[in-house]
Amino acid sequence: MFTNKLHAGQPFPNIQVTLDSGKDVTLGKPQNPDADWQMVVVYRGAHCPMCTKFLNELEDFKYLLLDIGIDLIAVSADRPEQLESHKKDLKIGFPIAHSLSLKAMDQLGVYQSVPRNEHETDHVFSEPALFVVNENNNIQVVDLSNNPFARPEVIKLYEGLKWIRDPENNYPIRGTHHEPIIE
Repeated sequence: MFTNKLHAGQPFPNIQVTLDSGKDVTLGKPQNPDADWQMVVVYRGAHCPMCTKFLNELEDFKYLLLDIGIDLIAVSADRPEQLESHKKDLKIGFPIAHSLSLKAMDQLGVYQSVPRNEHETDHVFSEPALFVVNENNNIQVVDLSNNPFARPEVIKLYEGLKWIRDPENNYPIRGTHHEPIIE
């Protein structure tokens, strides 16, 4: 199994996705003029009730995130008709995209799964991931999971991002140290 995990501080890849409105956008590039950072949420798809719950929880924080200069987008590998059907369970007003390709999933370094059965879905899908991309197009925060059960708590995520965005804290991108092992 090949994986290409993205690292904190690394440039975010240039990936185009299509919103439910049909508009093409680039992940990591804020759509809202009041934001200079973007939170990119990669979710499993309509078949995942935990994803639906997480996306609906994020809706409650979208304005708080925007107050600290972060806009929000979600994306999955679902086809447009799967997303359209899923929207009846979603109570969100932030942009949501569909048709995340296998190539894009590889570029993002997300874990990928095949459906357990035809009731789950009919295509390979991404496991949950979250990227916060800063104004320099670098990954400020990254969270990858190989299953739907391990996700950040939205309130703690927001509080941490608010602290990071406070200029008085001068908080650097964490997790970038690497020292080669010499034997």
